[in-house]
Amino acid sequence: MKTIIKACAFAALAATPFVSSVAAAADYPNRPVKFVVPWPPGDLEDILTRIIAEEMAKETGKPATVVNKPGGAGIVGASDVSRARPDGLTIGSFVADILTTHLLSGNAPYKQDTFEPVGIFLDYPFVLATKADSAYNNIDELAEYSQQHKVSLGHFGYQALPTAITFKVAEQEGIKFSSNAAFDSNDCSTLANGDADVINTTTQQILACLKSGDVKLLASLTRDRLSIAPDVATLNEQTGISQTTWNGLFVKKGTPEHIKNRIAEIAEKALSTDRIKELSATTGAGIYWISGKLTEDVVANDYEASKALLEYMKE
Repeated sequence: MKTIIKACAFAALAATPFVSSVAAAADYPNRPVKFVVPWPPGDLEDILTRIIAEEMAKETGKPATVVNKPGGAGIVGASDVSRARPDGLTIGSFVADILTTHLLSGNAPYKQDTFEPVGIFLDYPFVLATKADSAYNNIDELAEYSQQHKVSLGHFGYQALPTAITFKVAEQEGIKFSSNAAFDSNDCSTLANGDADVINTTTQQILACLKSGDVKLLASLTRDRLSIAPDVATLNEQTGISQTTWNGLFVKKGTPEHIKNRIAEIAEKALSTDRIKELSATTGAGIYWISGKLTEDVVANDYEASKALLEYMKE
């Protein structure tokens, strides 16, 4: 009888961590949750993060808001998350370079191990775009034209990964940009106002002028051709440069595993709806969800790959 009692007691003790974890997960969040997007509202990461926040509020019954903190090519918002408690109540929606090129260039006030990934949910449909009446239609034609004419470039900042990729393309393919400038928003007005002749941006920011025919694409910085522009070759197809960029959710290091798992569960559910499928089809974005070890591997691999891009970045 004593043996049976001891066995039961041991089983109860062994189950305690699991029960505690389940209970803790059920208690999360116990206060409002803040998602920090380090860019102005309106782009894909902002839209998708808001959809995840809506699902968070629906699933938990606690308020979940998105706060846009643009500035410093994402560093301002990332720094805000770096000062948060490791409790999952402040979640960063970060583009790849916040965890790669910003750190490698020494411009980030946080460290490589400041954040822990919850998951990656977006392959950005970054493109090189220009006005529809421009004399060039692809990378080769842009390179040839730029040798005899002034061509200005608009981008998201010298430390932004897509910017570094663009400069790498320019050097490799012989594109001569007469000038370049960083903008928080590279949209239809950037081209229409003459602020830049070519912009490195996402399709979400220029959908209106793409649909109207006022703007055309020279290349997509994506793994596959865009569903909204299947005739436009990728940068990889035109130049052999294959690196892309992504966006994911990150929390402060030390955040309990059950909290990260709960956030991931909610995010994956939010991204599995018909609404998301439609958004992917209309923007060309690759929208998905990966978490766990695979996410850690993606971040680690891109960190190493980005070392080769530092020479194309400026202070």
